[in-house]
Amino acid sequence: MSTKSRNYFLDNYKAFLILLVVIGHFIEPCYTNTLFLTVLKWFIFSFHMPAFIFISGYFSKKDMGLEKLIQKLVIPYFVFELLYYFLYVFVIHKETGLYFNRPKFSLWYLMALFFWRIATPYVKKIPGNLFIAITGGLLIGFTQLGNFFSIPRTLFFYPFFLAGYYFQESWFESIRRHWKAFTVGLASLAGLLGGWVLITGQELTPFIFYGRYSYEDMGLTNGWGLLIRLVCYGISFLAIFALCAFIPRKQHFYSILGVRTMPIYLFHGLVYSILKDSRILEKVDFPVETGLLLGFCVLLTFALATELPYKFTTWISSFPVRLPKSFSRSKKTAV
Repeated sequence: MSTKSRNYFLDNYKAFLILLVVIGHFIEPCYTNTLFLTVLKWFIFSFHMPAFIFISGYFSKKDMGLEKLIQKLVIPYFVFELLYYFLYVFVIHKETGLYFNRPKFSLWYLMALFFWRIATPYVKKIPGNLFIAITGGLLIGFTQLGNFFSIPRTLFFYPFFLAGYYFQESWFESIRRHWKAFTVGLASLAGLLGGWVLITGQELTPFIFYGRYSYEDMGLTNGWGLLIRLVCYGISFLAIFALCAFIPRKQHFYSILGVRTMPIYLFHGLVYSILKDSRILEKVDFPVETGLLLGFCVLLTFALATELPYKFTTWISSFPVRLPKSFSRSKKTAV
């Protein structure tokens, strides 16, 4: 792939992932109602955020200063925290507080991305940093930090960001040529996890891929929780690479979704919160209802990629930020 032209492969990959983000959230209240939705939930959460974060890391090689990071990530975070607060309190009457250290809904990603971009220039200087990042993601499962500053998710998903940061464009071609090996490895690990469930009778949910919950929260001992999380890392990485063979490389009508992931990501949660409060989503059961829900998710994804949501998110992430010299960094951070 030429670096002189737009990489439509990654646009298409991001388009696929952002659609899965929307679907994954909207089937949350009803995924246990049918086998199809249960399998779909497992499929989506086994790799969609790891892949999304991997690609974010890949696009984070360009230098960006602290002021620009605040402009692009921190300001949108505060704006949408306020929007969620007003929606919860005045529209759906959900009890909540106006706090900024516990991200609402999917806003944890903005907070985590800010921390990843700040930390990576320093982390990359440490020998064996990817191994250390994976170790941190495993060990955080021992704690009960909850959603505080999204620390558990930030540490759990950081290996995917760091791997994407190191990844080179030419490697995608090599991965495509060996997609069968990645698929076999993926099937083997998934079979290993499924076999463990059958043998032990241990109940597992897609929460094992969320990164938010401790091993205790998921009903696992620390030892088993650590091993299962390690298997989850393997499944997610293998799925990211195996899917490379199936993502189109040319521009298509849906490629725009991969260019405008931010408004889709930020706005879909507001719609979801309203529908969830109405309890209509948890009633989805029959095939026709499932089809209508999935069709709605597709239409919503395209609707949120239109000009108005895109211009709004562009506008709030374009406010000029000027830090006092005492707070300015002498070097730019690599993002």
